[in-house]
Amino acid sequence: QGSQKRGNSTPETPRPKRAPPSRSPYGLFSPGSFSPSVTPSQKYSSRGGRGEVVASFGSVQGPAWSGRGGCAVSLFGCPEQSLSKPYKSMFQKALDVREVLAERVEELGEVLRRHHGLDSFSSAVLPAQEPVTVLGQIGCDGNGKLNAKSVLLVGDREHSGGGQVPLDLSELPEYSLFPGQVVALEGTNSTGRRMVVTKLYEVTPP
Repeated sequence: QGSQKRGNSTPETPRPKRAPPSRSPYGLFSPGSFSPSVTPSQKYSSRGGRGEVVASFGSVQGPAWSGRGGCAVSLFGCPEQSLSKPYKSMFQKALDVREVLAERVEELGEVLRRHHGLDSFSSAVLPAQEPVTVLGQIGCDGNGKLNAKSVLLVGDREHSGGGQVPLDLSELPEYSLFPGQVVALEGTNSTGRRMVVTKLYEVTPP
């Protein structure tokens, strides 16, 4: 039998396309086949019944609220810690946020010092041949996940001026840290570039 040649399709003599089947098998399983027949949607400008409830589930009548008399709002706590004027949430200035975080680190540092019976804190960025106790927050040296090689300490503002120093945690038997955690550390920083941590003081819950 001779092989059948396919005719060339040119713009002058286009190849006839296959006629679509009368009923596609995919139509049997389309969402429209399982949905009930609905009225075709009208144009937005010509629709009627605007604001009308067409379907409801459960109790239609909700509870009615009514107020009687007046009410007064009382502020609890120290007056200087209360809001004196309106403010937009999450629109605080970066310097204001920094001041609040610095005060929080100092408060937690005082709690750590009293709880563990520590002496005064030292600077985390200055070289120290002898073991010193420093205060700060746990940070990460990159954008990746926190691991033993990327841990650094952001020193407190009072003693370390907010300076950063990488931490060597190989001397600790165990530890569990997270970014932003306020801790007190004891260790040596002979070169001023890396602190070898020997003790870790955390804020423990009561």
